[in-house]
Amino acid sequence: MNRRDIVVALLALGAVPASFAQRTSKDPLIGWLGFGTPESSGKYLDALIQGLRALGYVEGKNLSIERRFAYAKPERLAEIAAELVQLRVDVIVAAGTAATSAAQKATMAIPIVMGTANDPVGSGFVKSLARPGGNITGVSNLTGDVVPKQLEFLLEVLPGKSIVAVLVNRSNAAHAGMVRSVEVEALRIGVPRVIRAEVGDSLDIANAFSMIAREGARAVIVAVDALFVQNRRQIAELAAKAKVLSISSFHEFAEAGGLMSYGQNLADDFRYAAKYVDKILKGAKPADLPVEQPTRFELVVNMRTAKSLGISIPQSILLRAGELIQ
Repeated sequence: MNRRDIVVALLALGAVPASFAQRTSKDPLIGWLGFGTPESSGKYLDALIQGLRALGYVEGKNLSIERRFAYAKPERLAEIAAELVQLRVDVIVAAGTAATSAAQKATMAIPIVMGTANDPVGSGFVKSLARPGGNITGVSNLTGDVVPKQLEFLLEVLPGKSIVAVLVNRSNAAHAGMVRSVEVEALRIGVPRVIRAEVGDSLDIANAFSMIAREGARAVIVAVDALFVQNRRQIAELAAKAKVLSISSFHEFAEAGGLMSYGQNLADDFRYAAKYVDKILKGAKPADLPVEQPTRFELVVNMRTAKSLGISIPQSILLRAGELIQ
């Protein structure tokens, strides 16, 4: 084990301050800033690594990656973002809106690539999608643009007009716009009421579903957020227990037992983020790299969950689904 490996190992254990770490290799050093755990975020990190490999970067050969995970503790994001800055990484890849915010607060000099983030302009990460203007660029999440369609899918399954809930993270500024999108569409199509269920951490989720059930909601739209990706299985189980139909934007939600998902493929986003890393390592400035917006959306239906809820999925939805989980 060389000196750098020893220092980084000690740093990970908290044995030495991050400022003691020094770059000893000329190979690019990428910092991964994740909200969840290695297990919950592994698919996205793997997608980034696959994307980098396709561009000629092989970890351990001509690239190094420093991994940092907050283990679903928002308060840790600032600390681990600072560690990556002190390690003098060449690029930080931020996994989600909260991670991007922490990285932004930690540095104005090191380029930051959003693997995915809600409303980058509204969140204050970039000046515009076409001309970011700072040290941040990457891939945006079009949550607000897909929720009207998610609401449509839910109401195709539900008989009559039903109350709908929206599960959001109160610390995610972009979720306010998402809720407005749901409310506007709900008003247009005659949904009697939209309930906003806010949570701040994983301990709030069970209470949120108790409130959703108490208020008589028949369906819930789960916003895209690192907190909800981390706790997707718990959310799916609580929705099923409350006999509430559920949908979110990320594929993994349906895989975890949610009734449906409709949106962009987050793994594809991180795979695409590798292109930004490549351009930046070759000299491009984040300020000049337009933020990418997804153009392909997929509908996934968990037929096992539908059966457990005792509902029948209409043929109109089955024909549009890209995947049926049996």
